[in-house]
Amino acid sequence: MSRGAPDLAVDSVTGVDVSLAVAGPGARSYAFIVDWHIRLILAFAWYAVGALLFNGSVSLAAPAAPNGRWFGLVLLPAAAIYFLYHYVLELVMRGRTPGKRAAGIQIVARDGGAPGAGALLTRNVFRLIDSLPLCYGVGLVATALTREHLRIGDMAAGTLLVYERSAAAPAVFSAHGQLDAAGMEIVHELLARWSALEPAARARLAQRVLARYAGEAADTTHAADDGEALRRRLERLAGT
Repeated sequence: MSRGAPDLAVDSVTGVDVSLAVAGPGARSYAFIVDWHIRLILAFAWYAVGALLFNGSVSLAAPAAPNGRWFGLVLLPAAAIYFLYHYVLELVMRGRTPGKRAAGIQIVARDGGAPGAGALLTRNVFRLIDSLPLCYGVGLVATALTREHLRIGDMAAGTLLVYERSAAAPAVFSAHGQLDAAGMEIVHELLARWSALEPAARARLAQRVLARYAGEAADTTHAADDGEALRRRLERLAGT
């Protein structure tokens, strides 16, 4: 059994690796339990409302001869909520769900960024295997035995769960939306090292960061920019 998961090392533009702490089975299990209760409640709520509307009375009983309207109004939407809960929310919330937020973890790709739609779909399809034979037995064994606490779905999709930055850390936003975990570390790392870097080096690094995360076109004339002007642009990117 693994004694402890290593951090995920992500290359940064400053040449210093960013480390993201890998989440273990405990955090994973806590997040799953929270999400399971939420999706069960939502699915049952839809079923209950749909059944009441279908029956036209205070009854949740299925009809003796279920028809297309029963399946379309009651069963299929409830099943979709239950089975698509993780995929849809992880896609919309960039690797998070309410349960993962509560546990302080998120799904990332191997480069530290948010996983794509294909990776998230693969990860969730493999829940069918991870859930065997009962209560996610295969997934729990896999996360306990693998060095990075990966379930089968993570191995297939190239993803893993990491702990998010401390809630006390300032939020980081760009013109394109919220930065990923690696982007947060890179921007704050550059600002922290700003005074120790040579003017030409910090101008070059600032250009690369702004081009990558703020969508600013690389411009060699920025090398002659006032250092404070570049720093202010980075601080605006970091929301500080």
